[in-house]
Amino acid sequence: MSVRSILRKLIEGEISLEEAERAIESGSMIIGDGIRFDVSRKMRTGFPEAVLASGKSDDDLVDIILDVRDVIVTRLPGERFEAIRDRVEHLREDGYRVDYHERARVLVVKSGKPATIGKVGVLAAGTSDIPVAEEARVVAEEAGCEVMTAYDVGVAGIHRLIEPLREMLEADVRVLIVVAGMEGALPSVVAGLVHVPVIGVPTSVGYGVGEGGFTALNSMLQSCSPGIGVVNIDNGFGAAVLAVKILRAME
Repeated sequence: MSVRSILRKLIEGEISLEEAERAIESGSMIIGDGIRFDVSRKMRTGFPEAVLASGKSDDDLVDIILDVRDVIVTRLPGERFEAIRDRVEHLREDGYRVDYHERARVLVVKSGKPATIGKVGVLAAGTSDIPVAEEARVVAEEAGCEVMTAYDVGVAGIHRLIEPLREMLEADVRVLIVVAGMEGALPSVVAGLVHVPVIGVPTSVGYGVGEGGFTALNSMLQSCSPGIGVVNIDNGFGAAVLAVKILRAME
């Protein structure tokens, strides 16, 4: 929730003057059953707070969405979205987009479109890595990035990588997000070929010693190709936020 949202709720009589004052001064607003939503995160960090669906009840999510409105909900399975759909769809009548991205497991409730800040490329090694890549894509686009994607371009068939990577560089992509599970080799390969920052995202796709994503994580951290930043396992959201901050720093 932004300060503008707090003032809107004050004008519409949804909160008292004292509640609005406390929310602005504290930088947080209590929603539902003791949830403290960080209303000033965007002013402090350049990126608004998102909501992780895991660990929250459907009622919690609905309370947050209806109070905050401009919000991104991550890790929201399709069946949970269906359970809350009818309770949030009416926001469309107030001019909000209510877009659910099933593969990314991301719900976006937004008014308007952000200004474009630059181009990001998202690469996924295998089709099993696509959900994490899609999370990164959706979050980056909602922050104002123009995103190019290429999926199933991993090292098992490295020839598949060359053409889409060339197209991204020719299109002036400024940051690459590279998602890979199993042995996590793709970010190292990409970083050895390009002049732009590479953000490696290990995924929990794998089995045996690769199970859980730790092999991919360690491989990316140990890469001998310079210029790689690595986020946590399955953290497409964090990769997108880092890409956005890099682009904004270039402005």
